[in-house]
Amino acid sequence: MELLAPAGGIEQLRAAVRFGADAVYLASDRFGMRARAANFALEDIPAAVEIAHAAGVKVHVTANILMEQGDLAALPDYFRALDAAGVDAFIIGDLGAAAIARRVAPRVALHVSTQASVANSEAARVWHSLGASRVVCAREMSLDDIARMREDMPTDMEIEAFAHGAMCMAVSGRCLISSYLTGRSGNRGHCTQPCRWSYTLEEEKRPGEHFPIEEDGRGTFIMNAKDMNMLAHLDALRAAGVDSIKIEGRNKKAFYVASVVNAYRQVLDGAPAADFAPELEAVSHRPYGTGFFFGEAEQAPNYDGYEQQAMHVADVVASDAGTRTIVARCRNRFAEGEELEVLSPRVPITRVVVRNLTWLPDPTESDPDPAPVPVPVANRSCGIYRFAVGAGEGAVAAAATGAETDAGAGAALEAGTSAAVDAAATRTDDGAAVAGAAAGASAAAAAGADAVSAARAGAGITGLALPAAGDFLRVRRFRRSARSGA
Repeated sequence: MELLAPAGGIEQLRAAVRFGADAVYLASDRFGMRARAANFALEDIPAAVEIAHAAGVKVHVTANILMEQGDLAALPDYFRALDAAGVDAFIIGDLGAAAIARRVAPRVALHVSTQASVANSEAARVWHSLGASRVVCAREMSLDDIARMREDMPTDMEIEAFAHGAMCMAVSGRCLISSYLTGRSGNRGHCTQPCRWSYTLEEEKRPGEHFPIEEDGRGTFIMNAKDMNMLAHLDALRAAGVDSIKIEGRNKKAFYVASVVNAYRQVLDGAPAADFAPELEAVSHRPYGTGFFFGEAEQAPNYDGYEQQAMHVADVVASDAGTRTIVARCRNRFAEGEELEVLSPRVPITRVVVRNLTWLPDPTESDPDPAPVPVPVANRSCGIYRFAVGAGEGAVAAAATGAETDAGAGAALEAGTSAAVDAAATRTDDGAAVAGAAAGASAAAAAGADAVSAARAGAGITGLALPAAGDFLRVRRFRRSARSGA
């Protein structure tokens, strides 16, 4: 099955590509259902497509809001621009928008958004007759429903289904509560999530006197859906006829995207689900369920909030295996002597212990070459820090025989693919670039394989190297944020 990942911005896109997505879905700054995401300016879409296509990853663009009459005039030029950018598919739920897309950009595949609530084969056939090649099935469908639809729909039409992430309490996301209570329409991408709010009862003859719906007196979250987690049921999705599994989360950060994509990639490639289930507990999430696939979806009535077993603390910018140092961008607080876990694509979690933590100040006009500052704690958000990995601490499973240079890693970070990371950054002992590493990485990327391993193998490197640019660092630090209840 295709693994389809969310890309709410350029960092998320790079993470999805590097950690194993087959395709990404994103939005421009118009017509998408996630208006609060960073999204992409229309002029930035070609560069995003180039990054994805260089790694063999497809790009699907959402235009799935409820279209109003005033939107129609802008759609032809919008779809033509996306076509010129090279996007692979439009995700559309509105018949009028779909008709315009087929007329002005027939090269681009048409995927029917879950907003269209396709839940039967006849609906799928109608969309197929209008040029659609895929339906994102209604989120209320069970696996049995999907299997029955698959049997009677066009054989060349694909089925996409959400497999992980937040669930909406409304019918396939179509909801008027936010619009009614706040004037911000969820159907136009501005949902305030009132289904997550805590509710009590007020009797009209007792104004100001609020009664809890639950007996515990803390209110209740009566419409608060659990997050979906189908990692352990991928074979069942495949057996039902699903062609593409979709991870929800265009409002999520790059660390979340990398963690979830990595877990699903590993299991799709044959790893036991039990081995990677803890990875989905590490990231911020609501209580998990399986949506409607095996029956009625479950709510989380006690509280609206997230919990996580690990905290994302830094992004690796560069590393040097010769000096065994890591340069990282701080995202959350970490300290001298603390053990950090390393999230890398398609390899086991490794650990490093922070030694000689140093802050690298940004150059200024008055101090263009500031001196590094030893510090006990990294706590400047987005600040750059360097630290050494202490020898003999078992922090890294095995050291590489070469070194990954800051310059190479920086170029790789800009290129945005794991193939480029190692091809640009891997060096021999005397510092000469290894052509075999670049060739191995390029071939692996083209084949959709693990470019990191291929590049290191091409350079004669065995074992696990230090973290590379684009990896993530985290600490085991439990956190729960809840507005009420447990």
